[in-house]
Amino acid sequence: MAALRAIILIVWVSPATALGLLMGIIGLATGGGCRRRGRILEFWGGAVTRFLAHAPLVQGAAAMTLGHVVLGVDRRALDDSREHELVHVAQYERWGPAFLPAYGLCALALWLAGRSPYWDNPFEREAYRRAP
Repeated sequence: MAALRAIILIVWVSPATALGLLMGIIGLATGGGCRRRGRILEFWGGAVTRFLAHAPLVQGAAAMTLGHVVLGVDRRALDDSREHELVHVAQYERWGPAFLPAYGLCALALWLAGRSPYWDNPFEREAYRRAP
């Protein structure tokens, strides 16, 4: 039964995981690294580091989660943020393909209201509450 649940969760979050894998593979092709940690793959370095430093909405982030993939600027950032990012993995497993639009719409609504799209975002608030 646990194996069936794991397969269902993998499929449920696969759209976001596919984006993370694409970014991770680009990172590997540009000198980055990869490791498996439990049910997730972590990628760092190369284009992943540049993406996190410059991409809109995530500029300057040490790490970010896309489904069952966590992207980090380096290994230490991944180690330091793992518990926080695992909360996001659990959120993806609850929300599935609706997670990215829900996160983005929350961020947009908060920004339009003059609040922080990151710090006031309920998904981030949950992650910081569960893994400060």
